[in-house]
Amino acid sequence: MVNMKYIITVALATFLLAGIPAQAGGPAKSDTKKSRVQLLRENNRYRTEIASLKARLDSIEREMNSRDSLASEIMDIYENEVNSRGHNIEYDMEVTDSLLNIWYLHESLGDSVYVSGNIIDSVTFQSNVPDSVYIRRIKEMNSFITLPYNNVVRNNIILYSEKLADKMSIVLGLARYYFPMFDEILDRYGLPEELKAMAIIESMLNPMAVSRAGAKGMWQFMYGTAKHYGLTINSFVDQRMDPVAAADAAARYLKDSYGIFGDWNLAIASYNCGAGNVNKAIRRSGGKRGFWDIYPYLPRETRGYGPAFVGALYTMKYYKEHGIVPQTPALPPAVDTIQVSKMLHFKQVEAIVGIPESELRNLNPQYKHGIIPGSSKDVYTLVIPFNYVNTFIDAEDSLYTYKAEEYFNPVNIKKIQDGGDGERIVYKVRSGDYLGRIASRYRVSVAQIKRWNNLRNNNIRVGQRLVIYRGGNAPASAASSAAPAPKTSASQGSSSQGSPKQASQTSSGNYTIYVVKSGDSLYEIAKKYPGVSAQNIMDFNGIGSKINPGMKLKIPVL
Repeated sequence: MVNMKYIITVALATFLLAGIPAQAGGPAKSDTKKSRVQLLRENNRYRTEIASLKARLDSIEREMNSRDSLASEIMDIYENEVNSRGHNIEYDMEVTDSLLNIWYLHESLGDSVYVSGNIIDSVTFQSNVPDSVYIRRIKEMNSFITLPYNNVVRNNIILYSEKLADKMSIVLGLARYYFPMFDEILDRYGLPEELKAMAIIESMLNPMAVSRAGAKGMWQFMYGTAKHYGLTINSFVDQRMDPVAAADAAARYLKDSYGIFGDWNLAIASYNCGAGNVNKAIRRSGGKRGFWDIYPYLPRETRGYGPAFVGALYTMKYYKEHGIVPQTPALPPAVDTIQVSKMLHFKQVEAIVGIPESELRNLNPQYKHGIIPGSSKDVYTLVIPFNYVNTFIDAEDSLYTYKAEEYFNPVNIKKIQDGGDGERIVYKVRSGDYLGRIASRYRVSVAQIKRWNNLRNNNIRVGQRLVIYRGGNAPASAASSAAPAPKTSASQGSSSQGSPKQASQTSSGNYTIYVVKSGDSLYEIAKKYPGVSAQNIMDFNGIGSKINPGMKLKIPVL
């Protein structure tokens, strides 16, 4: 993508220099001396033009920030890697975006990463499979959606079927659980079943996936788009992480998009960059409406999205030919759905019905705090293993009252509610940014940004990442473990690790300080503290799953 900031800066400099005539001996002297009034008018005109150019630059930045796409963040990382290593490099898994780890895959995937399928022209993968075989196999798939074949598509096929074979082994195992749900939803809206492969591109079927840009869930919805399509996001629930609700919203988005473009490849592209950017590409191509006709005019990250769809779909069909064996995930073979119209805590279900809280979180990742905020007006669903259904129904009379005063303590509930539905955003500081501008953009105060990021003054630097809660509705625990804690010495780290039970008293209750060591994961840390889960740690510290050595974590004493 052309660097618009650079273009505007050059245009600004050109504009300013335009009024300075040059000659061999230096600046020319004006034949007529301008009056003070003329100079002031000219100066004001220049200021107006400069302000207009700056406003245009801000508009372009806002447009870039609002893209409903995970790939732009990955592009930044990838381009940094290219700059440091040179062109034509192999795709480095360490420079791609980290995701929250789904609970039941934490041990098998660890803190691994996934690739969005965003392949750049300069990257070339090699395979022993000849083009003729790929072409024949794609033809034999008989896809309702047109599947092209070229070098870019070939790159993506190799990526998913060979480079990511280990990850696809896990994904294909998860697909056996999730894809029947997606098939039912797509059929309900009369959409091609091949569209379910998009969930692989977006998140590798991780319902708890969170991008640095703020997209969440298996279908990677941004906050605004999720709200537009009716997904509930509040203090207790984020339906972007509900596999069924999010898939339904994605299906409706794709149906709307197909209604606009009349072409599935364009509809798929719009899921990545938005319908507006696809329309711009169509106009710039002279009105052509084929994906490969508008390919050069699409945003850089979107150009790889369509080919990635082919790569993922191909691997779903021909994984056996590439020696990939699906791994069976630790999920129940059959589940059922319970309608909940009262406040219910996962711990109540675990104690009375016997379903482990961790399994409830696996099946219901949309409940942020393990609380279902059911009421007479709001009915929510709870997915449980089928073999527990009768026990759940038999125990309903005592289930909702078990330790209700403890689990729904008004003080704790208010802390959760005070968090509001503020979207957690990680903002990358750009040239020309200052705290006041950033605060205004997200409707927060400068003081809040400083508190969330442990900033002692208003100084920020280009490239710095700031945690922001849109609208200022941050969790009570968000002040602030967002910025990594100062590095500690090895002796300090071992001291904290050696006595994990030493707690510090604060106004919000007891907690233990844990200093993260190399190789730690939230799952492993949580196992050291009975009753504490990785989600508890994330909620208490207001962070995602990514942690760094030396970071200080507050471990709640439950």
